[in-house]
Amino acid sequence: MAPDGGRPEGRGCSHLATLPDRPGEPSEVCASCRARGWTWIRLRWCATCGHVGCCDSSRGRHAYAHHARTGHPVVLSLAPDESWAWCYVDEVFLVREP
Repeated sequence: MAPDGGRPEGRGCSHLATLPDRPGEPSEVCASCRARGWTWIRLRWCATCGHVGCCDSSRGRHAYAHHARTGHPVVLSLAPDESWAWCYVDEVFLVREP
């Protein structure tokens, strides 16, 4: 992960140095939505523990709920057409380095 170069000076993620290289292999479902019979729009992957939850545009907002419950700061988008992460704590986008 790297800071988004389009952000104003001084805006950054204080958690970059603490993120593991890889939190494990992600699930392809939001387990909380599946248990309720719901669908999701996009999935987010917790960079700290590997939990997969649905995005804020989905009915359950389970990725954010996981952050609120655990304090884990950064999620990565699992959408094939997105290559970014979000830090909930610092409210900043991050980009995946190739």
